[in-house]
Amino acid sequence: MPELLSAVDRVFSRAGLSDFEVIVMDDDSPDGTANLVGELQIPRIRAVNRRGKPRGLAPAVADGFREAKGDVWCVMDADLSHPPEVLPLLAEAISKGAVIAVGSRYVKGGGVKDWPWKRRMASRAACLTANLVTPVRDATSGFFMVKREAMEGVVLHPQGFKIGLEVFVKARHGGKISEVPYTFKDRTRGSSKLGGLVIRQFFDQLRRLITEKYLSKKIK
Repeated sequence: MPELLSAVDRVFSRAGLSDFEVIVMDDDSPDGTANLVGELQIPRIRAVNRRGKPRGLAPAVADGFREAKGDVWCVMDADLSHPPEVLPLLAEAISKGAVIAVGSRYVKGGGVKDWPWKRRMASRAACLTANLVTPVRDATSGFFMVKREAMEGVVLHPQGFKIGLEVFVKARHGGKISEVPYTFKDRTRGSSKLGGLVIRQFFDQLRRLITEKYLSKKIK
């Protein structure tokens, strides 16, 4: 965590982007994440302890949206699998007119490292299936920026770990989505959340989004 936060602060400073905040969403973890962030005393970086709330990445991100003060929101993992040096590139895509900028493994220049072939196949299959509801090639990406205005009034149903898919489908982006290539490096901290429950939650989420999209078209 200290390594990531220091890197984010350094990358933004080098890019001349001083008007930002970093919010670390802590699911009341036993490692004392919130206390650790406070001890670092890095300006513009704070932690929110979600004690007593439903645990999980998607609910934590949804809470983070409510906490954020900026006009552009960014979501990234804290395990160093999402490289901080890509942040200015996502910000640049937004400044050039994108409403959503996605850190993408599946456009030219992107990729993954240190993944077994089964995990690669599962990821690509999930993205291809998700193209039923969104054109984003890396639809399972958890590394993205989105303009606040595109999310105002949008009702999210945070469940599981794929909050990005929910945002890509529901945000009022008008097709202005840019995918920025990056290479995903398997986490250097913690362990993967991929498992039967996560896969089931993803397909439950996808089924709901397909149903909602079909019903909205039928009503129109």
